[in-house]
Amino acid sequence: MKKQILVTGGTGYIGSHTVVELQAAGYDVVIIDDLSNSSADVVDNIEKISGIRPTFEEFNLQDYRKLESFFEKYPNIEAIIHFAASKAVGESVEKPLLYYRNNLVSLMNLLELMLKHGVSNFVFSSSCTVYGQPDVLPVTEDTPRKEAESPYGNTKAVAEDIIRDSVKAMEEINAIALRYFNPIGAHPSALIGELPRGVPNNLVPFITQTAAGLREKLSIFGDDYNTPDGTAIRDYINVVDLAKAHVVAIERLLDKKNQARYEFFNIGTGKGASVLELVKTFIEVTGVNLNYQIVDRRAGDIEQTYADTTKANKDLGWKAEKTLGETLLSAWNWEKKVRNIQ
Repeated sequence: MKKQILVTGGTGYIGSHTVVELQAAGYDVVIIDDLSNSSADVVDNIEKISGIRPTFEEFNLQDYRKLESFFEKYPNIEAIIHFAASKAVGESVEKPLLYYRNNLVSLMNLLELMLKHGVSNFVFSSSCTVYGQPDVLPVTEDTPRKEAESPYGNTKAVAEDIIRDSVKAMEEINAIALRYFNPIGAHPSALIGELPRGVPNNLVPFITQTAAGLREKLSIFGDDYNTPDGTAIRDYINVVDLAKAHVVAIERLLDKKNQARYEFFNIGTGKGASVLELVKTFIEVTGVNLNYQIVDRRAGDIEQTYADTTKANKDLGWKAEKTLGETLLSAWNWEKKVRNIQ
């Protein structure tokens, strides 16, 4: 019998790719998603890729009673991967209470009910935002966490603290937090990818929508940072590589290979790329010109960050494989498919 994994936020960008990789690894997947930033047809596209239709339940994890009923309905879940959260940095600055309520109440409901229903293994979708603007690069797991630059970032830091303290208090639970850097790209099938509602908050969807003619021009937020070309630097990781890290983390917990009951790992490529470098690479691999302009810095953004992935490479046995060029090309192929561009 296949081991059953709950993926919250499983119709979202990273969640959907992780569902595909879990299915490929032989797991039975159940998704919870409220479709606030995704659509139900993602489930159809997951099935097209894998040949397996994941079970899907639609509700928000803040609803304690519905979540309790869910665990009663699915008594064989062995592990949880928790993606479901509001995630736009800019919006979190404008609507902090929405972010604290959605991201933290959902997490606490999950932890309380997984303990009650005998689920022992928990993988959390964390973020490099917990490091703030690091004093030293690259960022290792020993890099001190700093005060977050945004309410979104702070929800990730507080969530990690909640998980750490819960694991200390609840000896039945083991957890891994994956602090990932900047996920980009799409599945090579072009059947799933990043499709934000409204104006994109992330850079690559804005690039691909501009290239597709949906946006007049791309805004680059600041060119006066202390970086080689003045634009902000991030560690951009292919979403399929990132999804595979979650499978490895689940296997680590199920096989009881974790060295501590709560662990955390940086998930990135180990290399930084500037916004302008990303734009130029996109133009190079796609042959599509981009109309872009430099505008003022955006509230909540940090100057530069990229990962030291030694711990993930060594302890998890995971490593990013895709190049920046092929990742950006996959994002463009996804955009073209969504927009019916030849």
